[in-house]
Amino acid sequence: MIGSLRGTVIERTGDGEVLLEVCGVGYRVLVTPRTLGELEPTTTAFLYVHHHLREDAELLYGFASRDERATFEMLLRANGVGPALAMAILATHTPAALRDIVAAADLASLCLVPGVGKKTAERLVVELKNRLSLPDGLTASVLAAPGSAGAAAAEVREALAQLGYSTEEIREAMRELPVQGDSSTMLRDALKLLGARRA
Repeated sequence: MIGSLRGTVIERTGDGEVLLEVCGVGYRVLVTPRTLGELEPTTTAFLYVHHHLREDAELLYGFASRDERATFEMLLRANGVGPALAMAILATHTPAALRDIVAAADLASLCLVPGVGKKTAERLVVELKNRLSLPDGLTASVLAAPGSAGAAAAEVREALAQLGYSTEEIREAMRELPVQGDSSTMLRDALKLLGARRA
């Protein structure tokens, strides 16, 4: 079972595959767009690898960090999540962002992943809550309830997006806000944080 590869990047393709030559052998490795952008041809690269075995194929999935690989493997254990969907989730959200999203039961952010609708997002929040390292005392069922901290956070994210803030700006601001609070207070605090950063 292959756990990591270090070698020379020979080529990369637009569909998320990189050819990595290790001791004269070329390995075709599937990576996220974020990782692909860092793998310049002719440079040396190191990837943490998940070796995925199927009846009809052996596939290698490469990751820039151990955390990213661990998150990918954790996603595979969720019901109905295969390698393609797990990669799509990591292509959209970093492991840290995914933990924040699940902690806040932020269904809107999960629905940004191609192939994830509201029902799938709801199921993922419930399943991932038990697998990801999240703040104590938070449960997906409580967070998703109307008037809860999770619902308030989702409202704030949506309001900030409508005001023109980027996904990354919103994610960073929400990470600094207290978990508890009503949406109006959280929005006011978020705008203060974002205003200070743009100043």
